Amino acid sequence: MTQVGQDSLGTRSKLSAGGKEVSYYSLKKAAEKIGDISRLPFSMKVLLENLLRFEDGGFTVSTADVQAIADWQKNPTESQNEIQYRPARVLLQDFTGVPCVVDLAAMRDAIATLGGDTSKINPLVPVNLVIDHSVMVDEFGHPKAFEENVEIEYQRNMERYDFLKWGSKSLNNFYAVPPGTGICHQVNLENIAQTVWTSVDQNGETVAYPDTCVGTDSHTTMVNGLGVLGWGVGGIEAEAAMLGQPVSMLIPEVVGFKFTGKLQEGVTATDLVLTATNMLRKHGVVGRFVEYFGPGLADLTLADRATLANMAPEYGATCGFFGIDEKTLDYLRLTGREEDQIALVEAYAKEQGFWIDPSVEPIFSSTLELDLSTVVPSLAGPKRPQDRVSLPEVDDVFNADMANVYKKEQTRVAVEGKDFDLGDGDVVIAAITSCTNTSNPGVLVAAGLVAKKANELGLTPKPWVKTSLAPGSQVVTDYLERAGLQSHLDAVGFNLVGYGCTTCIGNSGPLAEPISKAINENGLVASAVISGNRNFEGRVSPDVRANFLASPPLVVAYALKGTVIEDFTTTPIGTGKDGQAVFLKDIWPTNDEVYTTMAGCMDRPMFQARYADVYKGDKHWQAINVVGSETYSWRAGSTYVANPPYFEGMSMEPAAVQDITGAKPLLILGDSITTDHISPAGNIKADSPAGEWLMANGVAKADFNSYGARRGHHEVMMRGTFANIRIKNEMVPGVEGGFSRYGDEVGAVFDVAQKHKADGTPLVVVAGKEYGTGSSRDWAAKGTNLLGVRAVIVESFERIHRSNLVGMGVLPLQFKDGDTRNTLGLDGDCSFTIKGVASLKPRQDVEVEVTRKDGSTFTFTALCRIDTANEIEYFNNGGILQYVLRKLAA
Repeated sequence: MTQVGQDSLGTRSKLSAGGKEVSYYSLKKAAEKIGDISRLPFSMKVLLENLLRFEDGGFTVSTADVQAIADWQKNPTESQNEIQYRPARVLLQDFTGVPCVVDLAAMRDAIATLGGDTSKINPLVPVNLVIDHSVMVDEFGHPKAFEENVEIEYQRNMERYDFLKWGSKSLNNFYAVPPGTGICHQVNLENIAQTVWTSVDQNGETVAYPDTCVGTDSHTTMVNGLGVLGWGVGGIEAEAAMLGQPVSMLIPEVVGFKFTGKLQEGVTATDLVLTATNMLRKHGVVGRFVEYFGPGLADLTLADRATLANMAPEYGATCGFFGIDEKTLDYLRLTGREEDQIALVEAYAKEQGFWIDPSVEPIFSSTLELDLSTVVPSLAGPKRPQDRVSLPEVDDVFNADMANVYKKEQTRVAVEGKDFDLGDGDVVIAAITSCTNTSNPGVLVAAGLVAKKANELGLTPKPWVKTSLAPGSQVVTDYLERAGLQSHLDAVGFNLVGYGCTTCIGNSGPLAEPISKAINENGLVASAVISGNRNFEGRVSPDVRANFLASPPLVVAYALKGTVIEDFTTTPIGTGKDGQAVFLKDIWPTNDEVYTTMAGCMDRPMFQARYADVYKGDKHWQAINVVGSETYSWRAGSTYVANPPYFEGMSMEPAAVQDITGAKPLLILGDSITTDHISPAGNIKADSPAGEWLMANGVAKADFNSYGARRGHHEVMMRGTFANIRIKNEMVPGVEGGFSRYGDEVGAVFDVAQKHKADGTPLVVVAGKEYGTGSSRDWAAKGTNLLGVRAVIVESFERIHRSNLVGMGVLPLQFKDGDTRNTLGLDGDCSFTIKGVASLKPRQDVEVEVTRKDGSTFTFTALCRIDTANEIEYFNNGGILQYVLRKLAA
């Protein structure tokens, strides 16, 4: 049931569509009071409608907030106006969803202890959790791979799945989509999202409003392609949104990205998004909205738009938004939405001004422009998704890194027990994976056509390549099979391995032991080519250092060639069965081939059949018998799920906030530190603190699973914080991995933190630019908190991680006036005193006093990156969950 606002501006109206009448909050009527909004960006109109609907006389939303959105047009580059935004729903995946449900279960225990009502700990908006992050590529390259991976997945994760099923039976408005259905963002795009959402209000009337969501995965933005405003948040923010707490935000800048022209023959949506990502990163869009417009939109499919929207985290934006047009309606119809819903979307969008009108160019904070005809086949890598490389230059980039970064000559070595050798630059993983591309039939059909042509010519993948196909939904299998392409993909190694994120999230599974041994014993720089959106260090595989993002057809082609050290466009991919050299141009499909194949292999009944009962699951899911309950019975000795310590000893009144005195640095880091660096999702090493804890608790190394799968247990995750195998702490120069220093003694970050904790010493982390880039994972902030870190001081933050730190009661500070860790000479022997913490205001200057090893002192000024008044409340309560819990218990 949705809240009824005060509607001080008198905008509530009626709309008839699809044979039904609904209420809505009219932007046209609002414009009569607040001024012309016809050129307001679509994304800003969504915010405006949200404020109109929840306007409550100023308790959380005032008419002045509404006016501020309209007035934004007068100065769209600066706004200090804070607004309270309420998304319609929340999207979770299981890696981040498990800790969310853990926190909600812990909050039920805590509110009972405080004398409150446990029923208040229930989602007030719809929450969809899609189990998509747990399947690993253990089996591949054979017909039984999918079936066997499913069996292994359930064996590994049964306790987690049992817990999530408890959540679906015990929490209101909570719906769990079982394993093997698809990737959360593709399920969201193809089924959950409605573009225009409806709910019944307190007066019993059906109200229509823009579909909006927040999700605990940064690629929630993919649904922006369908005209749905959504973005990634940390789990702690998502939990607050579930419990009715608004998202506190400053009115954002909106960067317009104009498309003209048309993509050339043979250029894919992946090539386009890698080009746009590179341009937007250079422009600088962190914390901003991006909105796409211009005549070039007419030639982009809805799936192409979703691909562009998906990678908003890679270019750093909060969202990458599109308006609504006929292509939106066509996609809703293709994917099986009801006709009355489609009629409502059209009527509402046209009435409210969300319909794309090519003659109207919105007002933006700044704009970029791209002629689509200039886009060329591209990859990104080898370490960051924004580092676009044109296809002919990939070998040059890799070979330059061999000389300048790895400082070694290319070598080839024998592989034990095999009749082939292995060398630097060899592609050992080629994976069609991730929400970015498996949501787009154009690039998947193109991959199938490349496989078909290659198979007919007699090409096979190189024997050292681990190949895999992990679609984002079951519908992909249906249309590839109907087109006759899956058999050709199978023939070149791309058998179905599962429906989930797999390699893109780091669940690539182990390489064959002889190949792993050859790489690690000889220091080879092996490569991976994946159709994903992330290629950060240490993410894809611990055995692979050079990771490239590419379109699905290029992934197939690289599996056939097997290396990145040769120019892909001028040297052969392989030798055909007739003995002739085969080049990329010989197996690359034309645009007409792709479009004709798509037209014949996809239809509406296909989607309707696959999504008819999306929550039912397979025989494994159905066999999990769980009874719902008010509180969860925590399992003694569990190594997957445990009651976290956030609420231990909590009282109704928060403790007084104190200045941070005599803090020591735990890590001093460089630029582009990702949330993968801070809280890895992949393998757990046996000799790491987390591995040692698991073995001490009776878990065999073969059953370690991954950090991502164990996010429901704080003992594992705090030991895994800053445990990435590629992180470089400048306090221990020349050492790679999760190490720090206690005095002159070098040890694992967790062990050093525990020694400081025993001394009663608070800790800080110091770093460079773009701190916290990448995934939305809240454990990067939770782990930071549990290690005893009180403040993080950096040159710049990525949006989600900054917010997560505040949500966990960790103070985010930003260097000012050109100061950096280097210009100030900060090292591991310094100590820090941060003054004025007890009386902080949003974005105020803070004095930091530094004491060097020789006793000398100096001060510098940092910017407090607690950005809003609400965030000050969260920080002063020790975190957002503590704030919400006290509020609900009061």
